[in-house]
Amino acid sequence: MEKSRKYNRSPHENPLYHDTWKLLKNYRDVKWSVELSIQQLKREFELDYGSDIESFLNSVYIAGADLSGGRLEDHARCIERSYKMLQLLDTAINTLREKHKHGEKYYWILFYAFLSTEELDNVEEILDCLSEHVKSISYRTYYQKRREAIDALSSILWGYTSKNSLAALNQFQLDERSQNHL
Repeated sequence: MEKSRKYNRSPHENPLYHDTWKLLKNYRDVKWSVELSIQQLKREFELDYGSDIESFLNSVYIAGADLSGGRLEDHARCIERSYKMLQLLDTAINTLREKHKHGEKYYWILFYAFLSTEELDNVEEILDCLSEHVKSISYRTYYQKRREAIDALSSILWGYTSKNSLAALNQFQLDERSQNHL
């Protein structure tokens, strides 16, 4: 009964999926924003300094100058943080795909639902695209597998924090304390 309630919740209601769901829902927008910000920073830099970033940084490095504290540096750091977050997510998704027992299936579900460049309009389109990679998947199975994929990705990104894992860890610690007192 408890397990079925877990999968009947929407991702917005289930704290287990909250951070990963939010991250996945914003993936396309963040990726697009980072790409635009990099282009804007390059243009801004060329206007301000009269050269491309790579040439300028090479000359600054050779001269041993310090560039800290400027507006462009702050903008670059913000872009770098977002880019690193995207890299972290991409690495976690690749780990899921390569290491999880259902990794390939979960990857394609997440790809068409959240990661592909073009956002599909509805579940029918997602199921149609999935048919090349996942054998006969129904609406209900899609939603269940999507939740399972988000759960698996969450465990890679944030570690195992589900109640079951915590209960097992607590039991292990209890057993260990009991043995130490003997």
